[in-house]
Amino acid sequence: MPKFVRDLSNYVQQSSEAGFAFLFYWLFRSLPIDISSGLAGWIARNIGPKLKVSMVAQQNLKRAFPEITPQDLQRTINEMWDNLGRVVGEYPHLPILLKQGGGQRVEIIGAEHIDMLRDDNKPGIFFMAHLGNWEFSGLASEARNLPVDRVYRQSNNPLTEWLLKRGRAGVDGSHIPKGRAGAKKIIKSLKAGNHLAMLVDQKMNDGISVPFFGIEAMTAPAIAQLALRFDCPVVPVRVKRLNGAYFQVIVKPPLSFSPSGNQKPDIHEFMKLVNLEIESWIRETPGQWLWVHNRWPS
Repeated sequence: MPKFVRDLSNYVQQSSEAGFAFLFYWLFRSLPIDISSGLAGWIARNIGPKLKVSMVAQQNLKRAFPEITPQDLQRTINEMWDNLGRVVGEYPHLPILLKQGGGQRVEIIGAEHIDMLRDDNKPGIFFMAHLGNWEFSGLASEARNLPVDRVYRQSNNPLTEWLLKRGRAGVDGSHIPKGRAGAKKIIKSLKAGNHLAMLVDQKMNDGISVPFFGIEAMTAPAIAQLALRFDCPVVPVRVKRLNGAYFQVIVKPPLSFSPSGNQKPDIHEFMKLVNLEIESWIRETPGQWLWVHNRWPS
């Protein structure tokens, strides 16, 4: 296929994707957040379980919970799609909620751990999972006047990328895309004494094998490597959906870890702690995690 045909095809595809994204963004933005969240959840709950990707969720749930009944399996998949839809419906309202510090919708628990990182004159790292509405995790640091640089997966579509950045624009700190260029920015940020936020619950093909729900899973070791290199605290942050568009952002104490000085085993043990922490969150609210991700080997 000639290059100009491929380029034209890519342009049409990206424009179509962006068109749908913009349409849904402004539709949900025009609605009150409770209606927007509920409508998007209803749409996803009724369409998502019929999609082929739900087979991935079924396989993952059976691996994580071998004893799960067919009824609980279907209920959890329905809850997952409802939660994912609500995340989409709530996203256009994120800038307003950030300005309001979450208003009455977001309860922050463990704010003292953010204050500790803000005042200790050291770099620090927060880690989260794709749980509840993870986009709201920034409300906690924002409320405590702590700028945080956020590491994220950049969209391949520049128009969609612009829209995603618009939704996150209300949070102090920069946005660092994953990849080689992003790695340099991460090092620069921590060297400057800044704080990072990272989602660390997804598969990394060239990562390290670490147990997750008792099953070996390829896991990104970057957070452990950075923590050991910069001797900085690593703080778990969980977003828990309470009811509809109401949440708790739960900030826990820094992970307790004493390095042996042997780097490879230390990184592995550190990531075991991270995975165990995330696993405990998922076990409590399994319907709020993103089970459609290929977390384990096929």
